[in-house]
Amino acid sequence: MRFRFRLVVAALAAAGLVWAAPALAGLGQPSDWQVGFQGSASPIMDTITWFHDFLLWIITAITIFVLILLVVVMIRFNSRSNPVPSKTTHNTFLELAWTVLPVVILVVIAVPSFRLLSDQLNLPPADLTIKATGKQWYWSYTYPDNGPIEFDSLMVQTKDLKPGQPRLLSVDNEVVVPVNKNIRVQVIGADVIHAFAVPSFGIKIDAIPGRLNETWFRATKEGVYYGQCSELCGKDHAFMPIAVRVVSEQAFTAWIEEAKKKFADTTAPSTTVAAASVETR
Repeated sequence: MRFRFRLVVAALAAAGLVWAAPALAGLGQPSDWQVGFQGSASPIMDTITWFHDFLLWIITAITIFVLILLVVVMIRFNSRSNPVPSKTTHNTFLELAWTVLPVVILVVIAVPSFRLLSDQLNLPPADLTIKATGKQWYWSYTYPDNGPIEFDSLMVQTKDLKPGQPRLLSVDNEVVVPVNKNIRVQVIGADVIHAFAVPSFGIKIDAIPGRLNETWFRATKEGVYYGQCSELCGKDHAFMPIAVRVVSEQAFTAWIEEAKKKFADTTAPSTTVAAASVETR
């Protein structure tokens, strides 16, 4: 009895963690005790979060239904309760039900799934284009719509972190974008396959050498949003973070003018990349 009670308590606790996940999820970066997704800051991520919760309800309902069926079978149809088993076969209603019902469930899941895929893959007219190039092991960014702006973005070493900067996620040069604008991100790899991913925006796309991939996001809240390379790309795969700072349109215009002066002559990769991207772990 005690074992069953503990098992029920553990199951309820696990369920509580799952349903409390949104409250534990941080915005723009991981948070302590987080179980579910990071907080959403884009329409695409809003849809992903809704779809995840929608699937969770369906999965929970199916699991409970199957559990009830198993309990009924164990209680009513064991050899002691039902010593003479039924010889009935070919139940038309049951055969139709277990064929049609799963099809209906799959269709209900497929409709929002296809709509989400369409929203992710069909890029709207872009207000700003950014090109991200994955390299071993850092990112390089250009702003082709805004003149000669190109810079490398390297992880800030632990000893150089400033107050408020998260370890392994902070970078020396952040990507800066305006809030509530459609941002097209062109992604390519310079050496091996990388992956550009920012969880709060709901974007993740491979950076493949010789192939230009595209994705997009529209940040709805100002702040700093972190991501990482999500494709195994070598020994420093875990140390090439992505940091996107979302600012007002006025602040972005001012940053563009400053960036044109700061990064105009830095089109070549930094000579300190190898030293800066490697830290004693």
